[in-house]
Amino acid sequence: MLYYLMGKSASGKDSIFHKLLEKTGWKKLIPYTTRPMREGEVEGQEYHFIKEQEFESGIHSGLMAEYRAYDTVFGKWYYGTVLPSDITTGPSCKKAENYLAIGTLESYLQLKKKLGRENIFPIYIEVPDKMRLERAFHREEGRGKMTEEEILRRFKADAEDFSEGRLKEAGIKRAYQNIDFSLCLNEIIADIRNA
Repeated sequence: MLYYLMGKSASGKDSIFHKLLEKTGWKKLIPYTTRPMREGEVEGQEYHFIKEQEFESGIHSGLMAEYRAYDTVFGKWYYGTVLPSDITTGPSCKKAENYLAIGTLESYLQLKKKLGRENIFPIYIEVPDKMRLERAFHREEGRGKMTEEEILRRFKADAEDFSEGRLKEAGIKRAYQNIDFSLCLNEIIADIRNA
């Protein structure tokens, strides 16, 4: 089973992701990207950092199970997922180990189409916009890696990507409110156990 965590920028996805890995023992599905490595990141921990040519080769060969490209203030960046060999499509996918992935609604939709609805469990995190904006600016203070323009671009894109209509189209029935981290985490774990 693939558990897929998603939410808007600065919704606390990364913190929930790491805590879920710790509490469940699931394997981490590490995405690929062409964006530059940020301070504190390690190859193979948050992402596999590859060159654009290598990424495009993965798209053309079918290796990328899903992918998307963003036009950022720094240029075009690709993000994508390569599925482990024990995750296959159809009923045999249920025999695979449990994996946790983090990404966007678009990537979730692509993987859901590829794997089948029964083999992917959506975990959508939500936080009020004002709180997200405060978190985003606080997180970037001193890091100097993301401009105010890029933060605002992301927020505008999130409004479109996670619109009510898109969430409905994706079949997302529950939003986990990450205002109280422990409560949010416990609700996610309870729903997974009861699924």
